[in-house]
Amino acid sequence: MSKRIVVDPITRIEGHLRIEVDIENGKIKDAYSSGTMVRLIEEILKGRDPRDAWAFVGRVCGVCTSVHSLTSVRAVEDALDIVVPPNAELVRNIMHCAQYMHDHVVHFYHLHAMDWVDVVNALKADPKKTSELAQSISHWPKSSPGYFSDIQKRIGNFVASGQLGIFANGYWGHPAYKLPAEVNLIGLAHYLEALEWQKEIVKVHAIFGGKNPHPNFLVGGMACAIGIDDVSGLNAERLAMVGQLLIEGKKFIEQVYIPDLMAIASFYKDWGAIGGGLGNYLVYGDLPTNGYRDRTALKFPQGAILNKDISKVYDVDLRQDEEVQEFITHSWYEYAGGEAIGLHPWKGESKINYTGPKPPFDQLNVEDKYSYLKTPRWKGHAMEVGPLSRVLVGYARGVEEYKAVVDKALKDLNVPVTALFSTLGRTAARGLESVLSAQWGMEFYDQLITNIRNGDTRMAEMSRFEPATWPQKAVGVGCSEAPRGALAHWINIEDQKIANYQLVVPTTWNASPRDSKGEMSAYESSLIDTPVANESQPLELLRTIHSFDPCMACAVHLYDENGKTIGRVSVVGD
Repeated sequence: MSKRIVVDPITRIEGHLRIEVDIENGKIKDAYSSGTMVRLIEEILKGRDPRDAWAFVGRVCGVCTSVHSLTSVRAVEDALDIVVPPNAELVRNIMHCAQYMHDHVVHFYHLHAMDWVDVVNALKADPKKTSELAQSISHWPKSSPGYFSDIQKRIGNFVASGQLGIFANGYWGHPAYKLPAEVNLIGLAHYLEALEWQKEIVKVHAIFGGKNPHPNFLVGGMACAIGIDDVSGLNAERLAMVGQLLIEGKKFIEQVYIPDLMAIASFYKDWGAIGGGLGNYLVYGDLPTNGYRDRTALKFPQGAILNKDISKVYDVDLRQDEEVQEFITHSWYEYAGGEAIGLHPWKGESKINYTGPKPPFDQLNVEDKYSYLKTPRWKGHAMEVGPLSRVLVGYARGVEEYKAVVDKALKDLNVPVTALFSTLGRTAARGLESVLSAQWGMEFYDQLITNIRNGDTRMAEMSRFEPATWPQKAVGVGCSEAPRGALAHWINIEDQKIANYQLVVPTTWNASPRDSKGEMSAYESSLIDTPVANESQPLELLRTIHSFDPCMACAVHLYDENGKTIGRVSVVGD
């Protein structure tokens, strides 16, 4: 007999996500993913000036800040045939790399590490042995016995007071935790250090975009004027600060994040066979090196992999009707042409039709509609997007930078390439591309400085900025690789206003409900056969879901003003 486990909401994510699973003989046999927030930002954009769209969509989420604004200006530029100057492209790339560095470090330490690191067990560690271990895997200076002893005392005081603060409500002592006490203490110390570091790297966005979160963007380029000696512009001092922040970020990733990731992964190699899911991977591509429209010159190459076959990578074209379609068979929406059809985003509709039970409720009606997320498909296939997809596509396309970091990681962990198709692989991929992002950020920065020294200070192309130059009707698509995966915005412009606007975001791909054929999407599929040692503490479930870094706010966009948060883990059937 099976038991239904309900986790609502999933914590340590952005937004509201409900997961229901059926447990049988200690393993998950069926799974359902439900986004429980209303999606409406597309409707807010209708009738507005396309040049303003970036400011609205940027507020979809404050975690992956900047990526929606970047994607939006690309969509408008595509529709209006605008090519931005090289400096603007470089600044966008630098900001994107900084976003990756920030987002991945924050995810690993503050959203995901506690699935692997037992905070309370760290109190049993020997600070001297912890110091010796830390120094054996990294040259990071903060690794003395006294340093780890001080960290241990701080947490010990929390525990003694009965107030764990940010570490409250963890499943401490769960049998799925495997790390020695000393590794737990290292992870805990670096959790606290990452809190301090992350507020520094975001200054890159503040320098180029005026603020963080939600830095400023501009259709046609960037709004930061270069003036080497201008106290109010992008001057030599501010450019030098960007360079220093990138150097420090690269150092933190290479000397803290990666050593911790590899140390932790070495104790959880069995998770290289858990959480693989679909085996289909989709990447739109990003970080252009020859202008956005050249889809062959990208640091993150585009492509799709099916059935874990890395010997074949398919090209992706977001303009073709048959490539990307959204279905609503199990989603709380309705289409004018009926729910059996799939719509390409240029023809997309966002009319809500909630038919579910009134919250709170014990179980979803999974035979009917059960999520506010639509169900996107690529050529009819359910696809996973995100760091693992990018690493696999880059590796499969034979890109040397990818091959170098992937092969080294596989060798250091002594695992086969098939171990990438897993929860462990998904977590490791995020770290590997952080290394690449830090490296590429420095490359783009050096190119920008070289351009400026050579006298090129152009930052925007404004010849097509005025509506009088636009056609009566235009359509465009902008895409990017957000930290969580493939992101695209499709825009229809009529009479100088937005006639339709559709976002298909990473978590829509990964967290969506089943399609009309009953085929699962990435979250649901990845949970199948996951072991669960304690049904009232489903730590293993959280490990796999957190490995995707869910961002429900991006996927559903706007809170229902009458909605109610429900926090619980419960067993509701047997």
